[in-house]
Amino acid sequence: MALSAPSRPVSGIDRWFSLSARGSTYGREIRGGLVTFFTMAYIVVLNPLIIGTAKDMNGLYVGGTDDVLKAITMVTAATALVAGLMTILMGAIGRFPVAVAAGLGLNGFVAFTLAPQMTWADAMGLVVLEGLLILLLVLTGFRSAVFSAVPEQLKYAIGVGIGLFITIIGLVDSGIVRSGVPLVSFGIFGELQGWPIFTFCIGLLIT
Repeated sequence: MALSAPSRPVSGIDRWFSLSARGSTYGREIRGGLVTFFTMAYIVVLNPLIIGTAKDMNGLYVGGTDDVLKAITMVTAATALVAGLMTILMGAIGRFPVAVAAGLGLNGFVAFTLAPQMTWADAMGLVVLEGLLILLLVLTGFRSAVFSAVPEQLKYAIGVGIGLFITIIGLVDSGIVRSGVPLVSFGIFGELQGWPIFTFCIGLLIT
């Protein structure tokens, strides 16, 4: 009677994340992590450009400073810290392959709608209350019920809208288009020039 070959020893990491059980490998997980990182790394730049450059009713930037560079630096550090910490917790404890970071949409609403009508402290306080409300909806299961009631077409439309929003911000910041009269114009005085254009083209070719 032939004896079966002994199974290969499984490491603690393999057991915890069920790599072999899911048919995955270390290399595949690393590649997936890199793809996820480069897919959403834009938020570390874009979120500070939205939150850090908007003034409140007192003419101050977030954090109560009048220095826009300081505000952008603070928002950049906070964005990276929260994204890194929450993603590590999601993977290490939740064992769920999802990266978590600040999302677009709410930040634009806070920066351009709420902040000009109040102080940044008040605006951030409303964001905290909104987070507590969302937590309550999640714990009661009401959020899932509402999300399931949203038509599938509207879910796709929301994703498309956010994508177009990111696209127009990238085109404006790179200098491809300029806002003004007319509403959108090509380049600067009809010409493409400057390092942002070069960076945009290199990034477009790489991706």
